[in-house]
Amino acid sequence: MGNYEFHWNVVVDAFPQLLTGAFTTVHVSVLSMLVGIVIAILLALGKMSNTKVFYYMANTWVEVARNTPALFLIYMAYFGLGAYGIHLSPYFSVLSALIFINAGYLAETFRGGFQSIPHTQYSAAKSLGMNNVKVYRYVILPQMFRRIYHPMTNQFVWSVLMSSLGILVGMNELSGETQRLQSTSFRTLEFFIVAAAMYFVITKLILLISSLIAKKVFKGEVS
Repeated sequence: MGNYEFHWNVVVDAFPQLLTGAFTTVHVSVLSMLVGIVIAILLALGKMSNTKVFYYMANTWVEVARNTPALFLIYMAYFGLGAYGIHLSPYFSVLSALIFINAGYLAETFRGGFQSIPHTQYSAAKSLGMNNVKVYRYVILPQMFRRIYHPMTNQFVWSVLMSSLGILVGMNELSGETQRLQSTSFRTLEFFIVAAAMYFVITKLILLISSLIAKKVFKGEVS
């Protein structure tokens, strides 16, 4: 190791390909969060529902998502569904698994956010003539998102890091591109050092942008 010579020129030449992989990483993470948030809201409402069918459906999703390894779910999407004639690409296998997991984790976060809002606010909004859709749109959801904003940001960071598991099903995200490039150049250390730095920069940018959005949208009052 003491005689190891770094050859960064190989990484510099391949950097555009690493950027393409990084873009795929961010893309799949953003999309999984957006879809996951929508599903998570429905799951949270299902877990608070008095209808047993909705409750048990939502609870089953949440329990499986929160207590099953992400790698197992990715393998199930890629290899498991293929056994039944449903063949997903590596990208959609990772995307579907991340959506499933994000929805499950965020559902519990959202449920806590919903339950932290006093029921008197719901009653007051109804007394003003608002229907349920308007109550949630103008009263409940804005407060809920304000209270769970930071946990939601942490989930986004988790999605970026967990997307690296796509390397195991042949997805060409940042880790997959790094593996492919180092296997042809044999500059393993250089490529993975740069890839690790790129993951670090991506997560720090997410946190920075998240903080700026919080100050702008919530006027710095996010708890």
